[in-house]
Amino acid sequence: MKQTMPDVSFIIAAYNAAATLSKAIDSALAQQGVSLEVIVADDCSTDDTRAIAEGYADRNVRLITLPRNGGPSAARNAAISAATGRWLAVLDSDDVVEPNRLRRMIERAEKAGAEIAVDNLRVVRADGTPAETMFAESTLAQTPTLTLPAFIRSNALFQTTHNFGYLKPIFQRAFIERHALRFNENLKIGEDYIFLASAMALGGRCVIEPAAGYDYHIREGSISRVLSLHHIDAMIEGDKTFLRQITLDAEAADAQEFRAKSLRRGRAFLVLVQNIKDRSILGAIRTAWGNPSAVGHLSMPIAARVSRAVAPLRKLIGPQADLTAIDGATRSRKG
Repeated sequence: MKQTMPDVSFIIAAYNAAATLSKAIDSALAQQGVSLEVIVADDCSTDDTRAIAEGYADRNVRLITLPRNGGPSAARNAAISAATGRWLAVLDSDDVVEPNRLRRMIERAEKAGAEIAVDNLRVVRADGTPAETMFAESTLAQTPTLTLPAFIRSNALFQTTHNFGYLKPIFQRAFIERHALRFNENLKIGEDYIFLASAMALGGRCVIEPAAGYDYHIREGSISRVLSLHHIDAMIEGDKTFLRQITLDAEAADAQEFRAKSLRRGRAFLVLVQNIKDRSILGAIRTAWGNPSAVGHLSMPIAARVSRAVAPLRKLIGPQADLTAIDGATRSRKG
């Protein structure tokens, strides 16, 4: 008997995710109004991750085990290759989704003839502070589609508290396969950004569902909270690979230059902070002289502890304005 193609293939990359995986799988299986399969790609976990996934075998949950640890991109790629659904939905192993999320997103995408859809998300912090919606629903309601230039520009480093890069898209699988699109396995940060940017650059239309249907969990020590120099270097290299493979129009190229400048400025900022921590005044002056705008980032919480040490340097460079949002307006930052 021929099997019916499910509406959705949930893609869950898992590594030592025993503490959270059940909640993620349960939320996927609780989707209403769509047929689905869940594919868990275990990236050589050493805890009970595999056993937990195997416990759902009778509920259309498949387990794929990677032969060696390759990172989240490798795990997602393995799951994508095994997927059979019309739509692909990436779900992190420590996140959950609301029951009507996929139905809403697919309906919006298919009505618009789009190959990609994103929705609002809810940010849940490990410290127990109240969850908050990343974007005002009314704001997203006024933006029915996400364009490549807007997506790239919103992913400029240190420019906004939130950006479109955090959103968790769903993709029409036929579109992904037609373009042989996969996650860059050499990237350990920013792979989601490059994947969605590549899909849009290849002609994928992306619609926005204003309602929040994805709970995005931020853990202590995650890259979302702690950004290091090697992370920025990886993003810069990832962008270089992206630009070798994709041709951007003038507006998107403009946005890409805006992002590139922010990455260079952010890199100089982290070098500057390290100079200050090392009490290398000469190094700090040299870094600030080469990229004066990096000093402006010292108003961010990450550098509050060293602001007194850099006071003489501020006098050399001059005061800097607050960080700006993508529309050029200043906005306050969370503490």
